[in-house]
Order: sequence, then C-alpha cells, then structure tokens
Amino acid sequence: MSTESIGLTTISRTVASLAVGVVHTLERAVVGEAQTRTARGNAWEAVCADQARADQRAELDRIVAEFTTNRDTNRDPRPMG
Repeated sequence: MSTESIGLTTISRTVASLAVGVVHTLERAVVGEAQTRTARGNAWEAVCADQARADQRAELDRIVAEFTTNRDTNRDPRPMG
C-alpha cells in the first residue's frame, strides 16, 4: 500500500479496529471469559425480550377483553332519558 492511498477512511478504520480490540480485551479481563457477551448471547437475549413483550401484550389483551365483557354484562339495559 502506498502512502498516497492512505487516507482519513483508512486511519478511521484502523483506530476503530484497535478500539474494538481494546474494549473486547478489557471486557474479558473485567467480567471474565465465561461472561463475555457474544453475538449468540445477544441474539438469545433479543429473542427472550421479544417473547416477554409478546406475553405482556397477550396479558393486556386478555385484561382488556375481560374488562369489556364485564362492562357489557353489567350495563343497565333500560334506555336513558
């Protein structure tokens, strides 16, 4: 690679690559090898979070349906006026 082709982009990529390496090494040193985040671990956490949100939506839908049913059942059938 000639010095003429080294530009700001190349330098930025190099700095970013070094920063990622430092962060990864620091994470392994601080939290330990077994607790280091991985793409697989991140994906599994995302799947679990999606499932939890779906469960919460389903529970809310159930509560709203129950409330609506109870409200319709308790309504006075006589016309107002």
